[in-house]
Amino acid sequence: MQHFFVTPEQVGEEDITITGNDVNHIRNVLRMKIGEQLEISDGNNKKYRCEIRKMTSDAVQAGILEIYETDTEPPCRIVLFQGLPKSDKMDWIVQKAVELGVSEIVPTAAHRSVVKLDEKKAKKKQERWQAIAESAAKQAGRGVIPEVHGVMRFSEALSYGAGLDHVWIPYELAEGMEETRKQFQSLKRGESVGIFIGPEGGFEVEEVEKAAREAHAESITLGKRILRTETAGLFVLSVISYLMEA
Repeated sequence: MQHFFVTPEQVGEEDITITGNDVNHIRNVLRMKIGEQLEISDGNNKKYRCEIRKMTSDAVQAGILEIYETDTEPPCRIVLFQGLPKSDKMDWIVQKAVELGVSEIVPTAAHRSVVKLDEKKAKKKQERWQAIAESAAKQAGRGVIPEVHGVMRFSEALSYGAGLDHVWIPYELAEGMEETRKQFQSLKRGESVGIFIGPEGGFEVEEVEKAAREAHAESITLGKRILRTETAGLFVLSVISYLMEA
């Protein structure tokens, strides 16, 4: 069944009005007809099984057939602070992170980030990444669309992460898998965790030390192998998903 997102304001007592780009997708790409069913999420962990009842050039009206709560969201808030990677790697990272249950993604400009975005380019990139997040959330059957923030400087990201219950920074010089295991097991349902992933060149020692001071970040190891920037965050998200949902 096709899956779409709306805001709570678009949900009425008996029907839901879909507007925006999804109207063209429903009418001209999927070529759906009156009477066909679709699934709609309101972004608040509630889903609706609906039937298309009316279509115009700028709106689709869907009658509500069934309402149910979603159980597809992770039991903790996961914020991925991703060091800006080269080329289009961020597109892939956003897509897969959303599939694995991330709550928010913060593109982070670290000292070794090769990519440098001015304000205009950063805004366009954010819009693209948010669209990718929405598409991935639909595909994965998520109950919410994770937010992709605007690009933050490393210091700004630390300030944002300081308010989370846990902050982890995978670091190639960290040692002790037992301590890493304890960190993962310390995460409880209802808590929040921030994961700082470095760019291709990794974090500088000064950045790791700054993270420990300002955001109480714990350095963790991800094993004996050095993972690429596009792999490390997804590795952590996979472990959290297994431990919290298994």
